[in-house]
Amino acid sequence: MNRFTRASAAALALSALPAVAHAHTFGAHDAGFVHGFLHPVGGLDHLLAMVAVGLWAAQRGGKALWALPVAFVTAMIGGGVLGMAGIDLPGVELGIVGSVIALGALIALRSRLPLAVSVAAVAAFAVFHGHAHGAEMPDAAQPLLYGLGFALATALLHGAGVAAALSVRRLTRDGVGAVALRGAGALIGLGGVALVALG
Repeated sequence: MNRFTRASAAALALSALPAVAHAHTFGAHDAGFVHGFLHPVGGLDHLLAMVAVGLWAAQRGGKALWALPVAFVTAMIGGGVLGMAGIDLPGVELGIVGSVIALGALIALRSRLPLAVSVAAVAAFAVFHGHAHGAEMPDAAQPLLYGLGFALATALLHGAGVAAALSVRRLTRDGVGAVALRGAGALIGLGGVALVALG
C-alpha cells in the first residue's frame, strides 16, 4: 500500500465517524478551517457523493482520474460562494440527494459518457453541495479558512474513493474488482434512495 493509498484510507476512516466528529456543533466563534473540514463528513449525502466521484473517476481512468475530482472541487467552491452570499438556489436538497443516486447509477452501469459530459454533470452536482456548505456557514466564520477546510476534505474524500477503487482492482483478478466496484455504485445509489425515503 503506497503513501497515497494509506492517506486516502485514513481520510475515509475519519469520514466514517461523523457522529464522533460532531461536525455541526461548533459555535460561530469557532467556525473556521476545522468546521469547514468536518462539514462534508457530517452528512451521509455529502459523504456518499464525494466518495462516489472518486470511485467513478477511477472506474473511468485516463483523464477522468483527475478531471472529475478537479471539476467537483472547483464547482463546489463556486456553489459555496453563492451560499455564503445568500443567493438562493432552488432544489438544493433534491440536487444533493439526486447526485448520490445519479453517481451511484453511473458507477453501477459503468457509464462511459463523453468526458466533457461527465465533467459537466459532476460540476453541476458539486454546485448543490457547495451551496449547502456555504449557506450553513455560521455568520462569524472565517470564510477563507472555512472554504479551504471543506475543499480539502472534499479532495481527500475523492482521493479515498480513487484509492479504494484502484486497490480493489489491484487486489482482484478475472474482473471481480470491476464487479465489486459496480456493486459499490449500486449500494451508493440505493443509499441515496434511502435518504429520500427517510427524508
